[in-house]
Amino acid sequence: MVEIVSGQDLIDAGMPQGKWFRPALDAANKVLNDGGSMSAAMATALAFRPAPTVPLKTDGDVEIYSNIRAENVFEQDNVEKVNATMRALVRTPVVRAAAIMPDACPAGPVGTIPVGGVVASEAIHPGMHSADICCSMAISIFPGVDPKSLLDAIHSVTHFGPGGRAVDQRVKPSEATLAAFQQNPYLSGAVLNVGIEHFATQGDGNHFAYVGTMKSTGETALVTHHGSRAPGARLYERGMKVANKFREQLSPETHRDNAWIPADTEEGDLYWSALQSIRQWTKENHYVLHDMTAGKLSAKVSDRFWNEHNFVFRKSDGLFYHGKGATPAFDGWAEDATDLTIIPLNMAEPILIVRGSNAAHGLGFSPHGAGRNFSRSAHLRRLAAEYGADSRGLSPNNIADIMANETAGLDVRFFSGEADVSELPGAYKSAANVRAQIEHYGLAEVVDEVIPFGSIMAGDWQKNAPWRKKRR
Repeated sequence: MVEIVSGQDLIDAGMPQGKWFRPALDAANKVLNDGGSMSAAMATALAFRPAPTVPLKTDGDVEIYSNIRAENVFEQDNVEKVNATMRALVRTPVVRAAAIMPDACPAGPVGTIPVGGVVASEAIHPGMHSADICCSMAISIFPGVDPKSLLDAIHSVTHFGPGGRAVDQRVKPSEATLAAFQQNPYLSGAVLNVGIEHFATQGDGNHFAYVGTMKSTGETALVTHHGSRAPGARLYERGMKVANKFREQLSPETHRDNAWIPADTEEGDLYWSALQSIRQWTKENHYVLHDMTAGKLSAKVSDRFWNEHNFVFRKSDGLFYHGKGATPAFDGWAEDATDLTIIPLNMAEPILIVRGSNAAHGLGFSPHGAGRNFSRSAHLRRLAAEYGADSRGLSPNNIADIMANETAGLDVRFFSGEADVSELPGAYKSAANVRAQIEHYGLAEVVDEVIPFGSIMAGDWQKNAPWRKKRR
């Protein structure tokens, strides 16, 4: 009788059932077919067994540093939700510490990192930087340029809304960035293609181009806010697939959004490298728009700097610090770091230029803006009730009244031609309260401000989208 190794043999040996059985049995029976012994075949099969899974941490195992306080009943509800999601998140086995910023707000099911959350971990968690990898700020100073001329110029060269630029309007990233994409399996192929298509674009949502004057000098400044667009979103998707495979092997109990890629693996090395390439793409994406604006005006830029606020940083302690809507405030956070970073609040408030304080209770981070207490849809429902809109929603007259009340004295534009009132100042937390909490918790020092003149956002580009026009 021909000997074979069966699944029951593995179960009898005390092995957990799983997808690994098939390749293990194939390898074991090849040993037998080649004349090997049963003991050798079983040893070959057992080599395929997965490593023991890692249990979740228990409540209280990981320190959560809270740098937020509720100023009203709405904020109290928000703070409770943020605390609840962070308590669930820090049970992830590789997480070592967490912090909550003053602008924190929930961003998914309980256990998902909130906007305004910071997590220190032994590994990289794609879900903790989300699809908008390297969402960031950049500022350029344009001495002697009139604010309206600068706003008109950036309006003429930028691109907001879905998709990328038309073929005849495309601008290529640097050859170095393109080469880095080609060489990394996370970024090659389709990711490289959208990296070209989406270059020199700003997207939608809360991204903006903001023009104002420096409080310290009166000089005109351009500030842009956006992330890595489609290439970053594609990297996130690929990273989540890899991380989830590790989660299934190492810690099936871990929340799917908190899956991780171990740092000491080839997958981890390549993903870390891909993040740096996406970072470079995004930095170039900011500055190409600033340079195109300067070219439009035949103007010179006297100073510029930038910082991401949705990224993963590695400190000298070897841990990965995930800032999900949190501004780095520790020394040397990047090779191109200056000692200054940028914190916007809302289009009607000054943008803060700050110097980080490397506060231990903030894990070396500061807020990234004013944050929300309500989702966009919830805010629109509140506006409809406040302005007496009917069941069809806000009317053009309602929107005009909201704009007049919230943007008086400012040159506020929407690239699509349709106002998005869910992005007006009333949608965000009190800028004064967030600023006060930055000072109260010692997270950063405000050293200058950009006083608002006007800004451009995507607007409600879906209102007149082709599929909606067709439906109407």
